[in-house]
Amino acid sequence: MTFLQDQFNFSFLLAIIVIAFMLGAVAYCIYFERKISAWIQDRRGPNRVGFFGLFKGFHFWGLGQPAADGLKFLLKEDIIPNHVEKPLFIFAPALSFVLAMIGFVIIPWGGTVDLGGKLMHVQVASPDVGLLYILAIGSMGVYGIVLGGWASNNKYSLFGAIRATAQLLSYEIPMGIAILVVVLTCGHIRLEDIVASQIGPGHVWHIVQHPLAFVILLTTLFAETNRAPFDLPEAEQELVGGFHTEYSAMKFALFFLAEYAHMITVGAFISVLYLGGWHIPLLPWLQPQDHSILAGILKMVVMAIKIAIFIFIFMWVRWTLPRFRFDQLMRLAWNGLIPMSLGVLLVAILALYFGLQDTVWFPLIGNIVVLVVALVIAAFSTREITGRQAGFDRIAALRQAKGTGLGPTGAQT
Repeated sequence: MTFLQDQFNFSFLLAIIVIAFMLGAVAYCIYFERKISAWIQDRRGPNRVGFFGLFKGFHFWGLGQPAADGLKFLLKEDIIPNHVEKPLFIFAPALSFVLAMIGFVIIPWGGTVDLGGKLMHVQVASPDVGLLYILAIGSMGVYGIVLGGWASNNKYSLFGAIRATAQLLSYEIPMGIAILVVVLTCGHIRLEDIVASQIGPGHVWHIVQHPLAFVILLTTLFAETNRAPFDLPEAEQELVGGFHTEYSAMKFALFFLAEYAHMITVGAFISVLYLGGWHIPLLPWLQPQDHSILAGILKMVVMAIKIAIFIFIFMWVRWTLPRFRFDQLMRLAWNGLIPMSLGVLLVAILALYFGLQDTVWFPLIGNIVVLVVALVIAAFSTREITGRQAGFDRIAALRQAKGTGLGPTGAQT
């Protein structure tokens, strides 16, 4: 116990526990993704692989499937094509995985616990710029994809990398604005202080004050994690496999393990920003004044449940909505999410200016007004929803006429 009364030692042990949890979770996220897709498509999903035949005829509901998948990736031949930039080709998946695994360190997992009279923060690190740290780590995730696509020396891989860059740059704008709304509302950029600002008399979760900002942030996180319907960097119908076309074996697996690890981190992140983190109102052991070890464990369980809910939403949407075209993806960001996020930001600024940032009614009404205005503009918009360029038909006709010697109407020119 004396060893754990030092914050550094306690945080070091917590980091090992969280990393072990995440490594196990990313493996079983693949299992649950396949089971959820089977449930949506009225199939059984993986149900045959048990644990090395320990119980004959009982397959443990297929829970051994992640171990079998991992063993398959480890034993598959690792092919490195001759035309690739070998050092960067190998470095890219490792970079993606490492970046996805270090974002968790500033997440407040369970408030504080009392160990022998000393309060320990259930958090690996607590920098003053915690919010900026996780934004920086998240934005760097695209480097693994870009390096993988460029080092593959394959045009389909390169197109996927370029798409990833354009997608991330576009969706980080509304994402940053939705996060700024929280900062203006509570006045903090330390994540544990953001959680504390949503707890106590007169305080509510930020999702109650700014539901539209929450939806905008959740939508951008689909693009941030390359999840369908925003998985354009790996669109099979036109890019074969996208940025990972040339990858095989464990390097291929690292990209997707990184994706699931990123989902866990962003699930914790959005829970902290808008859903009170480890807090649930009125329930004992989940209040900031309870510092017992049992309370700390239960708070971590609450965080895990909230993360699991968001992971389920990510998977549910993937197997429900079709993939967007790339022009639709960009249009949603620039013509939809960015104007709406600016409207919500204006509401947060006005609430701060008039001293109403701690109220519920003013931000909530402002969010509803922004949503109604956006829906009215969309309803009365006369622009056709199409992926064709304006004037594309006229240009195509002129090109055809130039090639055949006939005008657009068929007359001799």
